[in-house]
Amino acid sequence: MKLTEKEGNRVVLRDSFGFEIDPVVSFARGSIIRSSTDEGRRLRHGQAVAAKRVRELGADSIGIFTGNQRDFLVKPEDLNTACEEWVGPGLVAERLSELALDHLGGGDGDSVATFNRTSAAIVSVIAALAADKPVVSVVPPGGRSHASVNRGAKLAGVKAIEIQGDAQWRAAIELNRPALVVITTVTSSLERMDDEITQAIVTHCRRNDIIVFLDEAYGARLRTVLHGGIKSLAFGADLTVTNCDKAGLPGPRAGILAGKKQYIAAAAAKGAEYGMEARAPITAGVVRSLEHYNPDHLRQEAEAGQELASGLSALLGDCVKTSDLGPMVHEDQVLEIILKRACIAHTDNHIVPCEATAALGMVLLRDFGILTVNTHGQPGARVSLRLKPASNAIDRVGGINAIMKAVNASLDKVALLISDKHAMAELILGEPV
Repeated sequence: MKLTEKEGNRVVLRDSFGFEIDPVVSFARGSIIRSSTDEGRRLRHGQAVAAKRVRELGADSIGIFTGNQRDFLVKPEDLNTACEEWVGPGLVAERLSELALDHLGGGDGDSVATFNRTSAAIVSVIAALAADKPVVSVVPPGGRSHASVNRGAKLAGVKAIEIQGDAQWRAAIELNRPALVVITTVTSSLERMDDEITQAIVTHCRRNDIIVFLDEAYGARLRTVLHGGIKSLAFGADLTVTNCDKAGLPGPRAGILAGKKQYIAAAAAKGAEYGMEARAPITAGVVRSLEHYNPDHLRQEAEAGQELASGLSALLGDCVKTSDLGPMVHEDQVLEIILKRACIAHTDNHIVPCEATAALGMVLLRDFGILTVNTHGQPGARVSLRLKPASNAIDRVGGINAIMKAVNASLDKVALLISDKHAMAELILGEPV
């Protein structure tokens, strides 16, 4: 739950514990995770914890529950051809365009560019096409924009105006008169926009000569495979981006941007200026990933996620929400569970929810090999507890029952430490704050 209050002319959002929410990332920062810098420290420590486990127990001792497969499917013969920096991009360009435009519903007049991550593509599009006007970001009900939308707008020197897809999006567009509207069809927490709303927004933008850009990191496949939706560019959008290692695509990590040639050219040039373009080996990996794509893999991920959700709901109750790819528990509710187990009142607690879920993630990883976004998410990533199993993840960590026991034990372990800030910092960051 979010509480809104005013401090002078400033609107302040607070979480259910009264901690002030950072509007860029939509969660409260605390005394351990104070900034993106500390999120980076948490990520590096998570990587070190994972590496230690692999060295001691082997690579199969870790299951990936971030929803990101992150394979790298290049072939030996690609190394001196497609992966070669000078010639490689030209060699794969035609195949990349063919595969990506088919995947995303493009056609004549469309082209493709690759970026080192989806966020890089989003930032580049906003920086290239905002035209010194506010960017309107329309999100599914209950969802929020990816942090890269706010960061891209800040880099472009413009405001980002976020509005829910079931709210007055038309009025927001008419009031702010943007050059660019971003539509998030499926958020990282898997809130989903109805295709009818997406189509209405796209149609309105096209009629008013507004560039419309779909953030389809998940949606390009989740909407189409699991919900029978149309392909991204078939809405009539000018641009769309999807992630190469989410929702059925096996990796590597990369952003695939497709759409009208003049807009792709502008965004690609801006990305190159910022050093965010995908280099030849990543682009070669994108081609192999698209060749390898099989929608049945996404259906299998979704089925495994539903099994996990049933198990976690039995363990934790109604606080567990079920998405298409697995269960989610909001960070406020995770902290609530931990405080109850520790018999600590809200008034005596100084740990913010993102620190509680980071600590929980570290114990899950260190002791049970369950790797989540709570240890490996980039700065600005959602901080709720989410279990979205990638291929073989459940089997690698012992099955559904073993995962439930691991979550229960990990909550207890964090509850024993939560009143000790030094111990929490050591767990989350690997060092004192």
